[in-house]
Amino acid sequence: MTSILIKNACIVDGSQDRPTDPMQIAIESGKIKEVAPTVSFTGDEEIDLKGYTVMPGLVDCHVHTIAASANLGANAAAPSSLIAAKSARLMYQMLMRGFTTVRDLGGADRGLQQAVEQGYFIAPRLVICGKALSQTGGHTDYRGPYDNRPVEWYANQLGSMGRICDGLPEVLRAAREEIKSGAQFIKVMADGGVSSPSDPVGYLVFSTEELKALVEIADNFGTYVAAHLYADEAIVRALDCGITCIEHGNLISDDTIARVAREGAVVVPTNITYDLLARRGAEFGLQPASVAKIEDVRLPGLERLVKMHDAGVTMGYGSDLLGGMQSEQSGEFPLRGRYIPAHDVIRSATLDAAKVLRMEGQIGALVPGAFADLVAVDGNPLDNLDLLTEQGAHMPLIMQNGVAVKRTGSL
Repeated sequence: MTSILIKNACIVDGSQDRPTDPMQIAIESGKIKEVAPTVSFTGDEEIDLKGYTVMPGLVDCHVHTIAASANLGANAAAPSSLIAAKSARLMYQMLMRGFTTVRDLGGADRGLQQAVEQGYFIAPRLVICGKALSQTGGHTDYRGPYDNRPVEWYANQLGSMGRICDGLPEVLRAAREEIKSGAQFIKVMADGGVSSPSDPVGYLVFSTEELKALVEIADNFGTYVAAHLYADEAIVRALDCGITCIEHGNLISDDTIARVAREGAVVVPTNITYDLLARRGAEFGLQPASVAKIEDVRLPGLERLVKMHDAGVTMGYGSDLLGGMQSEQSGEFPLRGRYIPAHDVIRSATLDAAKVLRMEGQIGALVPGAFADLVAVDGNPLDNLDLLTEQGAHMPLIMQNGVAVKRTGSL
């Protein structure tokens, strides 16, 4: 593999509110070998990034790579081969926005991940939970209130975000099957949601016995449980059961925020999805009952974002967009930037995202031993977070594993 020397890299990784002085980055065998003002390294190739800002490859902690449509019931019923083709395009577009790693929160399987690893799909590094776990009538049960057809087929459809399991034996089996099949963590729907028809937000999903069992399984496999959560009561219940990764968290209380900060749990807000759904959800195929739920969580989520930031809660960057809305993946940057400092917004997609994924030192940072994932930005995103939007238009260089997946202009 080609060795590369990056010169004049003024780095922004969210650790401070200004770029570093010009640095040199030595890359060898797809990983970063050294970062210093001057390195004793001769690469097969040199790239001069004077005048650009250099960032670690971006990380989105909450995506659904299989969600080709916002109508998730229809998406689940689509042929898996078609979903795979559409997913390949969605993931390629994510990579071209500078996201070199994404964590899929329900749907993507080991086969899709292998297609990326083996180079069949040009896409971000993919971290997966397999199918999210839902109870009957919970989030990812897309049957309406009068539809009682069996749902065993959900678990075998690539386009299905989750699978249904009821009672301790089924929950245990489902979790073990997902891990056996390649899941790197467990995702549980521990609250109601927006995109499914029969589970109001604040619906306490699964018993505490079931939630504690999932945590035990995850612990035994050396991993963790991420939980879909909105309402404060549901969040407290999940924390009591040992869950440490909160997805969304829009209705979390001040007391629970303090607890999360104290106990070192992490939160992945996904504000852009509600902002966009409020404006254009019906246009993208979201069902009317789901559109009606959006305002319950949209504005509170933005207010809670500020509270969590001020309390020192570790927050990962998340988009959680569906179907045609996925083009707005980078919109979370300027949206968060209206409420919290720009360097902390960036940190959520770099250093803190790596913490959420439990991949510190591997992604989200330009440090020795990390994957050589980086993005060159034409301008300083600390001054203008919009530079991280527009489908990567301001990113002339995107590198993943030491390979330039995008390289334009004079670079």
